[in-house]
Formats: sequence, C-alpha cells, structure tokens
Amino acid sequence: MTTKLIDLDADPFALFDAWMRDAVAHEPNDPNAMALATATPQGLPSVRMILLKGADRRGFVFYTNLNSRKAAELKANPHAALLFHWKSIRRQIRIEGPVEPVTPAEADAYFASRSRISRLGAIASEQSHPLPDRAVFEARLRNLEERYPTEDTQIPRPANWSGFRLVPDSFEFWQDRPHRLHDRATWTRTAGTDWTRQRLYP
Repeated sequence: MTTKLIDLDADPFALFDAWMRDAVAHEPNDPNAMALATATPQGLPSVRMILLKGADRRGFVFYTNLNSRKAAELKANPHAALLFHWKSIRRQIRIEGPVEPVTPAEADAYFASRSRISRLGAIASEQSHPLPDRAVFEARLRNLEERYPTEDTQIPRPANWSGFRLVPDSFEFWQDRPHRLHDRATWTRTAGTDWTRQRLYP
C-alpha cells in the first residue's frame, strides 16, 4: 500500500470509509472484523473480536445477545473502544466513544437480513452462559429448524437480541512505514461536528 502520510485535513469518517474500501479489496477474510473492548463498573477490561454491521456519521453498529457479557458490561458502563487491524494493508484504526442501543426497527431489519440458520442460532444460544453439553445447544437448534422449516419462513427477532452503536469521540489512524517509523494521527471531537487533529510520534 501507499506510504503517503495520513492527511490531517481529511474528515475522519471519510478516511475510515476509504481505508475500509482498501481493506475490502485486499483483506482475505472478514475486513469488517474488529476488536471490541468493554469494561465492568469496577474498570476490569474485556475484549473480543466481533463484526461491524453498519457505519455512518451516527456511529459504528454491531449486534449481540442482550444477555451476553459484552451487553451486560455496556449496560453498566456504556463506553467502549473498537480496533480494526488490517495486516494485509498494514493499517489500523482505533475508535472510542459512548455506546447507545440501536432502534428496534434497525435491529429488526438487520436480523431479517441474516441467514435462516444464523437467526435460529441467535434464538437457540444463551450467549456467554454455561453450556452443560454441546448436544443441548444442537438439540435446541434442531427443534427450531423443525418449527421454522424453510428460508422464507418468518422468524421473529427475539427480545434479547439487538444492537449497539458506538458514537465516536476519537479516532486514531495508524499506518505502517519502513523501519517502524510509523505514521499516527488522531481526531478528537471538541463540539458538535468539530474535530481537533494531531499527528503523534510513532
């Protein structure tokens, strides 16, 4: 990829979109994969890989079981951080900010777009909770397959499955350069749509 310096005059959302397009063109698997970091009310951190499912100027959207660990931590401490790392293009982006729930209509629309098995899996899974035996989960899934036998069968979104939107108040763009002389730049929201821009030492 190019070794051109990061443009500090760029809009951070437009720059994210441009880097994501490059990742889609070059990253072999899941260019929308990102690490999501949350914390408990006591400040204990946890992080996991998830998939970005929507991005615009309102923020960055992901979905989960609302009884999962990540959802419980976000309810208790509604702030999070995202990290995109694309080894193929030698770039990464960190995004931080408060988190808010998506609307029921947004959750319904995304749930309906998923494959039948993915929707049934979301209903069958008690995400993050102890599973006594894998056979228990598979039996629950088989029962749901019998209840909703075809791809065009209407499958209602369960009440405990929805999404969150991280509203960014900071971005950090990182680009690899030879000899570890990397290029880093931050955008920090000051008020409304205004951003303070700053290049960082590698």
